[in-house]
Amino acid sequence: MSLFSDTLATSRFQPLSRILVCDVFSSGLNGWMSLMPNFTQAPNFDTRESVVVKHQWPPVMLSTATYRYPGTHGALSGAYSLKLSTRPVANRYEEMPAPGSLGHAIKRLSFHHLKRKRLQFEMWFAYTAEQDQVNGGYDLGGLSENSLRAFGVAFDLQEKGSRAFTGLRYVNSVNGQPHRKWQYIFPSEVSDAQWAYGTEGDWCKRGVDPLWYGRRYPDGRHDGFQYLPGGEQELCYNETDCKINWLYFRMLLDIENREYIELQAQDRIFDMGGLPIYSIPAYARIEGLLNPLIWVENDATRRVFFYVDSVMISQD
Repeated sequence: MSLFSDTLATSRFQPLSRILVCDVFSSGLNGWMSLMPNFTQAPNFDTRESVVVKHQWPPVMLSTATYRYPGTHGALSGAYSLKLSTRPVANRYEEMPAPGSLGHAIKRLSFHHLKRKRLQFEMWFAYTAEQDQVNGGYDLGGLSENSLRAFGVAFDLQEKGSRAFTGLRYVNSVNGQPHRKWQYIFPSEVSDAQWAYGTEGDWCKRGVDPLWYGRRYPDGRHDGFQYLPGGEQELCYNETDCKINWLYFRMLLDIENREYIELQAQDRIFDMGGLPIYSIPAYARIEGLLNPLIWVENDATRRVFFYVDSVMISQD
């Protein structure tokens, strides 16, 4: 908190009455880490068999947001931001995500306050594609905006006997075509096998880990997400990777009644009142889970980068 005064915290963010997390990444990773496979299987600490390949996900890091010209952006607050990246690989949208086409960051928390009704996630973020190729045309040249498929924020929650993934993602591009729409996490009526891309016996259940599970469709639909009504939005994105703009995001949830409340992106507020949060029976040993997640996904065979300057998580 030494780099982040109370005045700055309350003027840049809109926290609820009880602040849980106030992370400025110029001071370090603050407990955010890469999402890794579970090395739990005998006899040699193998990973659990799954249709999803997890060992190609790139690590999160601290970054000065260097660009090739050369130079560095720094951050909104000092030198460093949290950087998520992808590898230069991508399948078509309607296929299963290519190994390495998603980058994830997670912070592992638990609830500590019994009288909890609302939960809020706020961040300042930016994103860009690597300026490594010129293919002709405005969007395919230096701009490269359509190389980024989607980014999102979620909570993995478990309390009172149930587990719930709740969050939002911005679908920026579908197979290279601009989409620019918000979706919220809520699974379609599919079986567990359909949720795992038609695989029988995969460990994941419907509604869990919608970041990479859930079938996708060529028109941008996804079995793990629903379109936010009126959720079309053009975000501020500048021409080249030496021009990133810091954007504001806020997600407010009613965890007492298991409903979404609202989304704010830049200066626009979307009313989500009454949209339900889907839950499943609790998993063993993780009661009180409060894990925030951030991710970014590729839509082209080039790397894309997602930068987070600071995060505020609060509740009341």
